[in-house]
Amino acid sequence: MKTLYKFLLAPGPTPLPEEVRLEGAREITHHKHPVAKKMFRKVTDDMKWLLGTKYDSYLLASSGSGAMETAVQNLVNTGDKVIVINAGNFGGRWVKINKAYGANVIEIKKDWGDMATPAELEAVIKENPDTVAVFCQLSETSTGACSDTAGFAKIVSKTNAILVVDGVSGIGVVPLKMDEWNVDVVVGGSQKGMMLPPGMAFICMNEKAWKLVENNKQHKFYFDLKLFQKKLVDNETPWTPPIGIIYQADKAFEMMKAEGLENVWARSTKLAKGIRTAMKAMNLELFAKCPGDAVTTVKIPDGVDGKKVTSVIRDKYGITIAGGQGDFSGKIFRLGHMGYMDMYSELACLAALELTLKELGHKFEIGSGVSAFMKEMAQE
Repeated sequence: MKTLYKFLLAPGPTPLPEEVRLEGAREITHHKHPVAKKMFRKVTDDMKWLLGTKYDSYLLASSGSGAMETAVQNLVNTGDKVIVINAGNFGGRWVKINKAYGANVIEIKKDWGDMATPAELEAVIKENPDTVAVFCQLSETSTGACSDTAGFAKIVSKTNAILVVDGVSGIGVVPLKMDEWNVDVVVGGSQKGMMLPPGMAFICMNEKAWKLVENNKQHKFYFDLKLFQKKLVDNETPWTPPIGIIYQADKAFEMMKAEGLENVWARSTKLAKGIRTAMKAMNLELFAKCPGDAVTTVKIPDGVDGKKVTSVIRDKYGITIAGGQGDFSGKIFRLGHMGYMDMYSELACLAALELTLKELGHKFEIGSGVSAFMKEMAQE
């Protein structure tokens, strides 16, 4: 049977609304044109709404990993002690970037699928009172686990250290209230909850973090935040910005504001709960011990070739999901609930997943996942 429709349900990049796609077809505008500058300021102001902050965001022409490196390069001096909560591939990325810049890294290492608690972080900080920064994930994309970022911030805010949060897969999906929670630095990327193409990242920080920027001695050029701060006064960046994505971001913000941020979060929560319920109905086991609402990770059942799950559902049924990363390649699969997602896209994925798993030998009652999902969607 020929597949007529194709759905993207990976945990990034995510599908784009038609309105956002059409904005990408605009004639390109020179980034120093008054119209472009006005749009730049509008989008950076909307970032404050999205992050729950009064502070400016600095827009980068890069992926989210570029924003992560920007944070480390501008905040951490060689030899500084930092604490990294490492519970997955992207916690591990914080470790690698900090070590690349000569930081003295103290890891709170947890099994993939697990997440550190605020009490564990507090104990490590007490043992290391000279800590300069703590790095964590809002949502660990590789495992689907969600952290208690508000709890981490409560601990760190009582110290001289700052909290740096990777919000790449969580922003616009799960709650983040930067100023209310006393989060010092947030980094993110365009291609997930923001409903935009890859290619734009951002970093936002408060005065406590800026003190570290002012005293930073790392060599830097492209990601020098002092240059970004200087140019922001004129609604510019030091380098050519992703002006096309900025125009698309204006449309995406318009859509999110019309829905309401609390409703955006609630939609992701409802979809994630429905998918988790469906997985259990299909005799599947969830991977994350503290599952978040951005990504659902599921263990590959016994007797099923895990690497074939993602290829069959893609090539035969037109649905793109993600497999596991690192040591968990072929052992888990991941479904996203972020950005331009609704009940129908998740339902199509579930139906195709049932057919895929049945073909690959998993034992369950066909239709059980779809039925469980729909019952969950019918709940008020």
